[in-house]
Amino acid sequence: MTRVCVFAGSSIGARDDYRAAAVALANEMAARGLDMVYGGAHVGLMGAIADALLAHGRAVTGVIPEALVTRELAHRGLTQLHVVSTMHERKALMAGLADAFIALPGGWGTLEEYFEVLTWGQLKIHGKPCGLLNVAGYYDPLLRFLDHSIDEGFVREAQRPMVLASSSPAALLDELVAYRPPTPEKWVGVKA
Repeated sequence: MTRVCVFAGSSIGARDDYRAAAVALANEMAARGLDMVYGGAHVGLMGAIADALLAHGRAVTGVIPEALVTRELAHRGLTQLHVVSTMHERKALMAGLADAFIALPGGWGTLEEYFEVLTWGQLKIHGKPCGLLNVAGYYDPLLRFLDHSIDEGFVREAQRPMVLASSSPAALLDELVAYRPPTPEKWVGVKA
């Protein structure tokens, strides 16, 4: 694992803990010699983690759609910035450049990006680990919902380990390194 794709909010959030966790993740990634690919913005948690990694001298690659560049959201101090036409191109390029995925706290875009790569893992499009940095319990309700989706028969129990989660950046990165994709099986049961 050399480059992690980090999905993160374009907002800083309501708690100081969120920004502190973004910086802590950057510090831990830098200590391990990891680089980052992310959505390319200078705002919110996206900007906080990018700035912290750059301060450590690590390579930070941004991928941003032209529409967001024109809104002056692009981070101009990155190692590399790819400007693409669509959000679909953005996600595909970020996924292709990354060895693993981490979602910091964020809104709908962060969740959508995380669930897309998680789904790609379920479909065996990739075998890369997908983690949630569960800052101050931010993802606790989501993790309970995922367990509920298993209880209700929409996700197989064997696929639950695909969602890695920790409140500790170091522990989460350790989980990403140790991850092995679940063995292939049907994920949908059909009743007549």
